[in-house]
Amino acid sequence: MPKQQLPEQKNWYVIHTYSGYEDAVAKSLKQRVDSLGMDDKIFSVIVPKEKKIKIKGGKRKTVEEKIYPGYVLVEMIVTDDSWYVVRNTPNVTGFVGVGTTPVPVSEAEIQTLKKRMGVETPKHNIEVEVGDAVKIIDGPFKDFDGKVSAIDPNRGKIKVLVNMFGRDTPVELDSLQIKKI
Repeated sequence: MPKQQLPEQKNWYVIHTYSGYEDAVAKSLKQRVDSLGMDDKIFSVIVPKEKKIKIKGGKRKTVEEKIYPGYVLVEMIVTDDSWYVVRNTPNVTGFVGVGTTPVPVSEAEIQTLKKRMGVETPKHNIEVEVGDAVKIIDGPFKDFDGKVSAIDPNRGKIKVLVNMFGRDTPVELDSLQIKKI
């Protein structure tokens, strides 16, 4: 059981859950808080997610991915009652901390995480530079090698010179269709 904190202070804590059950845990914890009248001790429940760009079937899609799979954030005042409610929520394996005592997450870390979650348009992760040798891993030029000739970071597009029939041919590709050699 956690030690009683004096004075009672509202902090963010990390709960460990079974992977893939984060949203279910958040939903059932919110329901338990409402039904047990714990809204004066447990304030918010967040599953940290961010938007990412993926290519599926040749099409670009923006998907939401969990930042920390298997973890849920809870803003609460730790008392014996609130600890018990959270700890006994289905699919919760425990708090992150030392032994049974939950360790609060710093306010700076929470602000950084909220900023990361609040980004509306996902950024393109382009890890190549002009002149780099790359292998095309998707699309009609799959398995061709080439050299990066231009990068458009705003659109996430890369121009690659591919050697076809003895001459370099420029091909515009998505940044997710190549990998650095």
